[in-house]
Amino acid sequence: MGTGNGAGTGTGVPGVAAQGAKVPVQRGEQLLDAAVRYAEERHWDVCPGTWLEAVDGTERCSCGDTGCASPGAHPTAPDWAGQATGSGAAARRMWTEQPKASILLPTGRAFDAIDVPESAGFLALARMERMNLPLGPVTRTPDRRMFFFVLTGAAARTQELVRKLGWRAAAIDLVGHGDGHCVTAPPTRIGGRGAVQWARRPTAANRWLPGVEEVISPLAYACARETADARARLS
Repeated sequence: MGTGNGAGTGTGVPGVAAQGAKVPVQRGEQLLDAAVRYAEERHWDVCPGTWLEAVDGTERCSCGDTGCASPGAHPTAPDWAGQATGSGAAARRMWTEQPKASILLPTGRAFDAIDVPESAGFLALARMERMNLPLGPVTRTPDRRMFFFVLTGAAARTQELVRKLGWRAAAIDLVGHGDGHCVTAPPTRIGGRGAVQWARRPTAANRWLPGVEEVISPLAYACARETADARARLS
């Protein structure tokens, strides 16, 4: 049910005109407006997830699990991927019915995502900017992770590419997300932690997504460096 946009085309948003590159307003934007914008302007599939509910003066996940690991920001059912839509009209209807629902973006459709610790992510961003490497959108989550959007197919190749650079992806805390996974989009709030934000927003300049080969070296280097520094602090 995904759009499939971006696979093998060199772009995450084929056929989008210049006016389709408007940036979702990060502060104060309603979830409904953001979901519609992602579908209509970026051609990303969107899926409503759980949300936060006030219970006895505290915010809890709508799933009902008091120990929920990601309160207000995870799929609502096993078949969540089948509920995802690339239609702005359908997204408007979904979030009108549940305006507090989190926004989930399935990976493996318009893009894959490389998931790294926030400290490594900012280090890699600075290095990539100095090198003038292409960058897609990048999200920053309240639990201090960063997700770099790249062309589809990246997740299946991440471990092998990192191995060729001399590291193990798991050992340096670098993860590729592709088919069957999702990322949480701004301005979704995760209970008790804050809101997901854009570290690099979707713009006209980054509607053409980079391939994983273009970003994996600085990302892996940054993750390895942060991992080594963390070990040194513990020794």
